[in-house]
Amino acid sequence: MIIIGAANGALGRLVIDHLRTHHPHLPLTAAVRDPTRCTDLTTRGVDVRHGDYDDPDTLRTAFQGADRLLLISSPELDPDRRTRQHRNALDAAVAAGVRTVAYTSFLGADRSGDGLNAAHHATERAIADSGLPATILRNPFYSEAFVNPTLRDATTLPDGTGGRALNTAPRSDLAAAAASVLVDDAHLGRSYDLTGPLWTYADLAAAVTDLTGRHVDAVATDDVPGPLGFLMRLAKAGMLEHQTPDLEHLLGRPPTTLREATAAALGAAPA
Repeated sequence: MIIIGAANGALGRLVIDHLRTHHPHLPLTAAVRDPTRCTDLTTRGVDVRHGDYDDPDTLRTAFQGADRLLLISSPELDPDRRTRQHRNALDAAVAAGVRTVAYTSFLGADRSGDGLNAAHHATERAIADSGLPATILRNPFYSEAFVNPTLRDATTLPDGTGGRALNTAPRSDLAAAAASVLVDDAHLGRSYDLTGPLWTYADLAAAVTDLTGRHVDAVATDDVPGPLGFLMRLAKAGMLEHQTPDLEHLLGRPPTTLREATAAALGAAPA
């Protein structure tokens, strides 16, 4: 039996969708903070259990009988609490006799425990210390942070990247990659750096222009507020240009292109 932690999030639900589509008879369990919000999963034959990363007792109960765990990283921003939540899940997995674990980490977590990667770095070390055979999936930023329905009405795209490229991937690709490692022991003991095709804001403006017939320009600026501005500053520093073939390897196909992702966000055909 496969159990998905934090299964009611966007990524967890996409993993479940992929497994249900391609492995419909595989026993599948969702561990969630609030089972009452997941009745739709129950109707699809998913065993929904109360499993709260902040409550070790619920995790030990939820993980009973599971053979494989997908530990989807907590959305918690505080690194200490996030690390504690992940350790709770790992301890519960060991106590429940779970045989293997896959963890959704982040690019660079193997090299640095600073900033965004503090909890991921600590969790990767905790997995190694647990003795559980594991697969580490180091995800990039989601394409959806940049490529989303807000583009439908855009005439200009503020570009704080300095023209540097980004290696994002849509959740759907990352979910399919996670599903693939959950059903194949050949991935145990491996770590994958998952990156989509590189793209720039000029490329995104061109894709929106082509798909909508409305001319859109990428306009260079150093003043993009909020989380998106933070991500753009990372890109400008060249921190989002790492590339590997790992995502394509796990998908068994080329990753989603920028044009395909943009078409999906706009509800347009990627002709």
